[in-house]
Amino acid sequence: MCNSGLFLLTGIPGLEDVHLWISIPFCLMYVISILGNSVILFIIKTDPSLHEPMYIFLSMLAITDLALSIATMPTTLGIFLFNSREISLDACFAQLFFIHSLTKIESSVLLLMAFDRFIAIRDPLRYASILTLPRIAKMGLVFVLRGVAVILPLPFLLKQFRYCRANILSHSYCLHQDVMKMACSDIRFNYLYGLFLTFFTVGLDSVLIFLSYVMIFKTVLSITSHVQCFRALNTCVSHLCAVLLFYTPEIGLPVIHRFGNSSSHLLQILLSYIALLVPPLMNPIVYCVKTKHLRARIIRAFINSSPGSSIGYMGDEKHGPPILSWTFTSEMT
Repeated sequence: MCNSGLFLLTGIPGLEDVHLWISIPFCLMYVISILGNSVILFIIKTDPSLHEPMYIFLSMLAITDLALSIATMPTTLGIFLFNSREISLDACFAQLFFIHSLTKIESSVLLLMAFDRFIAIRDPLRYASILTLPRIAKMGLVFVLRGVAVILPLPFLLKQFRYCRANILSHSYCLHQDVMKMACSDIRFNYLYGLFLTFFTVGLDSVLIFLSYVMIFKTVLSITSHVQCFRALNTCVSHLCAVLLFYTPEIGLPVIHRFGNSSSHLLQILLSYIALLVPPLMNPIVYCVKTKHLRARIIRAFINSSPGSSIGYMGDEKHGPPILSWTFTSEMT
């Protein structure tokens, strides 16, 4: 084991003198992420009209994003605010377990949301009968167990290693691909297992999401009305944004860690922050901007709107069928 039994985390190399200033945007990102996802969960829980499959999947995404923010926040803010770099091996292994399992779960939730959009557009009349609450609960439980099960061996594998090299990690939180490089033991199994995890979880989910959208586009293009075609595609915009925000850095970071030894170290660090901080920050914003029913409920909950305002529609935002026409009637701008 390393002599101190500790790892040293790293903020942004070369910018140690301005870490306190850098902490300001990080603090804002965490506050917005936690508040945004908490508000979405509160509104969905308290509003019976939002107890629909689309919003249940959105609440799953919000829970995962909230947990991911909480998992990275203590060490990240500890470094930038207090220059607290030390973390014990056990705490490091626990943190990387939660970070990696939550990212795998979020990948699964995005796949479930793609399936939700596929059913809503492909078979709107059977939408409610296919995506029942018990079935949604079972699918969610299966994917949560998958995320936990595939990551659970990692802390135990890492704990068996001897860490006699420099114990300075590359990030302000613990990641498996970063920690295993500190070991002076044979890490080939961890290396191969990490690649397997990437392809089996994030890789497989991204392929299935792609195939879901191929089927969605085939269905949408068969719609004769251009207006209905546009409306059907518009129901997928929020999810597509969430997919791009998550998968772009999530796939790029492991590739750079394993194959990009000559790449900029700063690029790796920035990409890791994007992968773990941007999705929890942006997902609530994207869904509140693009989902009019949810946005109206939030406004109604926190800003006393006029008694005469009302929102009524049919489509993606409520009761499934996204290719039917809908109307908005409200005194709110």
